[in-house]
Amino acid sequence: MRITICRKEHFNAAHRLHNNAWSDEQNAAVFGKCNNPNYHGHNYELIVKLTGAIDPDTGYVYDMKKLSDLVQREIIERYDHKNLNLDTEEFRDVNPTAENIAVAIWHKLREKISTDYELGVTLYETERNFVEYNG
Repeated sequence: MRITICRKEHFNAAHRLHNNAWSDEQNAAVFGKCNNPNYHGHNYELIVKLTGAIDPDTGYVYDMKKLSDLVQREIIERYDHKNLNLDTEEFRDVNPTAENIAVAIWHKLREKISTDYELGVTLYETERNFVEYNG
Protein backbone atom coordinates (compact mmCIF):
# COMPACT_ATOMS: atom_id res chain seq x y z
CA MET A 1 0.00 0.00 0.00
CA ARG A 2 1.35 3.41 -0.99
CA ILE A 3 0.09 6.74 0.24
CA THR A 4 0.99 10.37 -0.47
CA ILE A 5 1.92 12.85 2.24
CA CYS A 6 2.07 16.59 1.59
CA ARG A 7 3.91 19.47 3.23
CA LYS A 8 2.94 23.07 2.45
CA GLU A 9 5.47 25.88 2.78
CA HIS A 10 5.60 29.55 1.78
CA PHE A 11 8.21 31.96 0.49
CA ASN A 12 8.31 35.44 -0.99
CA ALA A 13 10.59 36.21 -3.92
CA ALA A 14 11.07 38.69 -6.74
CA HIS A 15 11.90 37.90 -10.33
CA ARG A 16 11.84 39.21 -13.86
CA LEU A 17 10.81 37.13 -16.83
CA HIS A 18 13.31 37.94 -19.55
CA ASN A 19 15.09 36.20 -22.40
CA ASN A 20 18.51 37.78 -22.99
CA ALA A 21 18.55 36.54 -26.58
CA TRP A 22 15.49 38.66 -27.42
CA SER A 23 15.05 42.39 -27.94
CA ASP A 24 13.43 44.52 -25.25
CA GLU A 25 10.40 44.82 -27.51
CA GLN A 26 10.02 41.05 -27.91
CA ASN A 27 10.47 40.50 -24.16
CA ALA A 28 7.81 43.11 -23.42
CA ALA A 29 5.43 41.59 -25.96
CA VAL A 30 5.82 38.04 -24.61
CA PHE A 31 6.16 38.65 -20.86
CA GLY A 32 4.21 41.93 -20.42
CA LYS A 33 4.30 43.33 -16.88
CA CYS A 34 6.37 40.33 -15.77
CA ASN A 35 9.26 41.78 -17.79
CA ASN A 36 9.45 44.90 -15.58
CA PRO A 37 13.18 45.84 -15.49
CA ASN A 38 12.76 46.62 -11.77
CA TYR A 39 11.39 43.11 -11.09
CA HIS A 40 8.16 42.11 -9.35
CA GLY A 41 7.34 39.71 -6.54
CA HIS A 42 5.12 36.83 -5.57
CA ASN A 43 3.99 35.13 -2.39
CA TYR A 44 4.70 31.57 -3.47
CA GLU A 45 2.96 28.57 -1.93
CA LEU A 46 4.87 25.32 -2.24
CA ILE A 47 3.45 21.85 -1.73
CA VAL A 48 5.90 18.96 -1.57
CA LYS A 49 4.40 15.50 -2.00
CA LEU A 50 6.05 12.20 -1.14
CA THR A 51 4.47 8.88 -2.06
CA GLY A 52 5.63 5.70 -0.43
CA ALA A 53 4.79 2.79 1.81
CA ILE A 54 3.74 3.27 5.41
CA ASP A 55 6.50 2.14 7.76
CA PRO A 56 4.91 -0.46 10.05
CA ASP A 57 7.07 0.63 13.01
CA THR A 58 6.34 4.37 12.88
CA GLY A 59 3.09 4.55 10.95
CA TYR A 60 4.76 7.24 8.80
CA VAL A 61 5.49 7.34 5.12
CA TYR A 62 8.13 9.97 5.95
CA ASP A 63 8.68 12.04 9.07
CA MET A 64 6.93 15.38 8.42
CA LYS A 65 9.32 17.25 10.73
CA LYS A 66 12.26 15.88 8.76
CA LEU A 67 10.54 16.90 5.50
CA SER A 68 9.77 20.39 6.83
CA ASP A 69 13.37 20.88 7.98
CA LEU A 70 14.64 19.73 4.58
CA VAL A 71 12.36 22.10 2.66
CA GLN A 72 13.30 24.97 4.98
CA ARG A 73 17.03 24.34 4.56
CA GLU A 74 17.14 23.55 0.84
CA ILE A 75 14.37 25.78 -0.55
CA ILE A 76 12.98 28.42 1.80
CA GLU A 77 16.36 29.67 3.03
CA ARG A 78 17.58 29.70 -0.58
CA TYR A 79 14.64 31.61 -2.12
CA ASP A 80 12.74 33.52 0.58
CA HIS A 81 13.05 37.30 0.24
CA LYS A 82 15.47 36.92 -2.65
CA ASN A 83 15.60 38.24 -6.16
CA LEU A 84 15.67 34.95 -8.05
CA ASN A 85 17.43 36.47 -11.08
CA LEU A 86 20.20 38.10 -9.07
CA ASP A 87 20.55 36.15 -5.82
CA THR A 88 20.46 32.52 -6.96
CA GLU A 89 22.86 30.54 -9.12
CA GLU A 90 20.17 28.37 -10.69
CA PHE A 91 18.42 31.33 -12.33
CA ARG A 92 21.41 33.36 -13.51
CA ASP A 93 20.97 31.89 -17.00
CA VAL A 94 17.50 30.30 -16.67
CA ASN A 95 14.30 32.31 -16.88
CA PRO A 96 12.69 32.03 -13.41
CA THR A 97 9.20 31.11 -14.57
CA ALA A 98 6.99 29.14 -12.20
CA GLU A 99 7.72 26.09 -14.36
CA ASN A 100 11.50 26.48 -14.04
CA ILE A 101 11.30 27.25 -10.31
CA ALA A 102 9.27 24.09 -9.68
CA VAL A 103 11.78 21.99 -11.64
CA ALA A 104 14.70 23.52 -9.71
CA ILE A 105 12.96 22.83 -6.39
CA TRP A 106 12.26 19.23 -7.41
CA HIS A 107 15.92 18.66 -8.30
CA LYS A 108 17.17 20.19 -5.04
CA LEU A 109 14.87 17.93 -3.03
CA ARG A 110 15.43 14.84 -5.18
CA GLU A 111 19.14 15.00 -4.29
CA LYS A 112 18.23 14.67 -0.60
CA ILE A 113 15.27 12.25 -0.64
CA SER A 114 15.58 8.55 -1.36
CA THR A 115 14.27 7.35 -4.69
CA ASP A 116 12.15 4.91 -2.65
CA TYR A 117 9.72 7.85 -2.59
CA GLU A 118 7.94 9.40 -5.54
CA LEU A 119 8.44 13.16 -5.31
CA GLY A 120 6.06 15.81 -6.58
CA VAL A 121 6.18 19.59 -6.34
CA THR A 122 3.26 21.97 -6.75
CA LEU A 123 4.14 25.67 -6.85
CA TYR A 124 1.50 28.39 -6.63
CA GLU A 125 2.70 31.68 -8.07
CA THR A 126 -0.70 33.23 -7.46
CA GLU A 127 -3.92 31.87 -6.03
CA ARG A 128 -5.04 30.92 -9.54
CA ASN A 129 -1.74 30.16 -11.31
CA PHE A 130 0.21 27.08 -10.31
CA VAL A 131 2.39 24.36 -11.79
CA GLU A 132 3.10 20.75 -10.87
CA TYR A 133 6.26 18.78 -11.51
CA ASN A 134 6.77 15.11 -10.76
CA GLY A 135 10.16 14.46 -12.32
